Amino acid sequence: MARKNASDDPLAPVTLAVGQEELLLDRAVREVVAAAKATDPDTDVRDLTPDQLQPGTLAELVSPSLFAERKVVVVRGAQDLSADTVKDVKAYLASPAEEITLVLLHAGGAKGKGLLDAARKVGAREVACPKMTKPADRLAFVRGEFRTTGRSATPEACQALVDAIGSDLRELASAVTQLVADVEGTIDEAVVGRYYTGRAEASSFTVADRAVEGRTAEALEALRWSLSTGVAPVLITSALAQGVRAIGKLSSARGGRPADLARELGMPPWKIDRVRQQMRGWTPDGVSVALRAVAEADAGVKGGGDDPEYALEKAVVTIARAARSRGRA
Repeated sequence: MARKNASDDPLAPVTLAVGQEELLLDRAVREVVAAAKATDPDTDVRDLTPDQLQPGTLAELVSPSLFAERKVVVVRGAQDLSADTVKDVKAYLASPAEEITLVLLHAGGAKGKGLLDAARKVGAREVACPKMTKPADRLAFVRGEFRTTGRSATPEACQALVDAIGSDLRELASAVTQLVADVEGTIDEAVVGRYYTGRAEASSFTVADRAVEGRTAEALEALRWSLSTGVAPVLITSALAQGVRAIGKLSSARGGRPADLARELGMPPWKIDRVRQQMRGWTPDGVSVALRAVAEADAGVKGGGDDPEYALEKAVVTIARAARSRGRA
């Protein structure tokens, strides 16, 4: 999980979340927002990307309000801010406003290091969100997730979960949540095996592969077979999410050898080759549509809808159509 410094007040004037692990960065933001809303339910939250934070924008956001409202200003990709905007942020860091919490998400590294150093110099609360590239780190993450829920899992169960899910922390966290919700008592290796290995894993990823390839009929056939054989719907939404995210990651990455891209994106080289074949026909808009479809299906299978099977079918059809969006443009 994310590591924090000694000054661990989520309502500190400035929180600096450093790293490239999206799940941990999002959690750092959610923690600050939750603390602010617990203090003032009417807290105004502004979540901005570098292109949205132009010179002068920050000054407008942090200007005094007639109602002295609490505000959280989140700046994502702070390393990509323009030079003029960086000057604005540095000026603000020297004299932060009351009732306002600034959250800077920074990838770390040399790019934008001046802003990183400036935030640290003024004593910003810092949350480390590094990519977990080592299996031991991911294993520790899973153990931490179980501890956070107050539930027990055997060491063998934690390892089996890492082996089955892989390197995606969002999927690992989702798997822990699902197991905790479904299983009473200590979670052991046998339980993990029933949920996340063997036939279930293979069939859920078959659904995802056919969907991201735009093969609607085959994807629906695989979906219905999976559900009829008892595959948990959450496994299928998880596989769909992984498939679409892989398309998005590779489509936005610079060209290169599979080995180089594998290191950059955290995928095995064989998967780079497969995703390259699958991403033909995809557009950025198509990826966005597909991600929304996965999110809606995930909510549907976790109690947000009356018919989980219909939610999955709708998502599969939407993803398959999105996979052919370039051809229809």
